[in-house]
Amino acid sequence: MKLIFKRNTGQGLYKSYVGLPRINLQLFANDEKTEKPTPKRRRDARKKGQVFQSREITNAVMLISLFSGLKVFGGNIYYEVSNFARRILTEYPKIEGLYTVKSLSMLFFEAVGVLLKASAPLFAIAVVTGLVSGFAQVGFLFTTETLGFKFSRINPASGIKRLFSLRALTELLKSLIKISIIGYVAYSYLRSEEENIINTINTDVMSSAMYIGATSINMAVRICIALLILGALDYLYQWWEYEKSLRMTKQEIKEEYKMTEGNPQIKSKIRQKQRQISMRRMLQDVPKADVIITNPTHLAVAIKYDAEVSDAPVVLAKGQDYMALRIKEKAREHEVEIVENKPLARALYESVEIGEAIPPQLYQAVAEVLAFVYSLKQPKVKT
Repeated sequence: MKLIFKRNTGQGLYKSYVGLPRINLQLFANDEKTEKPTPKRRRDARKKGQVFQSREITNAVMLISLFSGLKVFGGNIYYEVSNFARRILTEYPKIEGLYTVKSLSMLFFEAVGVLLKASAPLFAIAVVTGLVSGFAQVGFLFTTETLGFKFSRINPASGIKRLFSLRALTELLKSLIKISIIGYVAYSYLRSEEENIINTINTDVMSSAMYIGATSINMAVRICIALLILGALDYLYQWWEYEKSLRMTKQEIKEEYKMTEGNPQIKSKIRQKQRQISMRRMLQDVPKADVIITNPTHLAVAIKYDAEVSDAPVVLAKGQDYMALRIKEKAREHEVEIVENKPLARALYESVEIGEAIPPQLYQAVAEVLAFVYSLKQPKVKT
């Protein structure tokens, strides 16, 4: 009874085990992205427009260049604008019929032209520095991947998720730090110029305006330098975040390897097929050989000499172990002479590839073998 009970229990457990739903154990594998991105992963990300750059650096460089340009071209801008303002206030009121729609529109377009002409150098500086800064960080990149429509961009749920994401909180923190830095630098500089600012009360309007303009530009340049330092730190952060986003799991690396290099099993079968094709082609050339040089069991080398085709004998086929056996079998089928010469067979097998001529140092040894073979083929003279 005990044996029957144990047997039934075992069968019941087995049936219960077999009846359980199968679970994919890969689900419990480590899916953490711990592996460094492959070159292909980086290329694919770049094609999609996924690159890292710091907008803080670009903005800081553009602001520095703008204020530096303002310091250089400020006098010319002041001259153009003030000259136009003087003409409006002194000369234009004397013109009859000034206050008509036509004359006022002409005056408006003239004002726009003056402002554009005065600010053109600053605009050019901003464009050039922006392009240079972007190229220095990313290089030349043209892609249409980012122009495609994605529903997630207008999906409210996705928008709310992005709003409360870690990246959004990081951007908020950077903005607060930026505002704090701007406030501190501006306060420190104005505090150092406090006495000079108070003294502007006792100066004329032109001198006060020039001082305030120069002070504002100097303060702005200092703020931009601080922002540039912040941008350098942001660049390092963007690089770290970008590298983190490109990390791969071990399974992803395996899948990529299969896609690029092919399945190892399939590649093994392809190589095996290629070896078989190469073997068949090589065996087809064995009947053309003048002699097969062996060592005698492990190596076999087929030699052919045709003075009209080559200056030296050529290796038509060679093989080791099983392949050597096949070469000798093929040679016997077509009555090709087989000569045993261990040192020569080893030297030919190791130093000469199929289809190549033998090296000069083996001329003498091969010539002796060929002479022996040719002598066997000559008809014997009866005496």
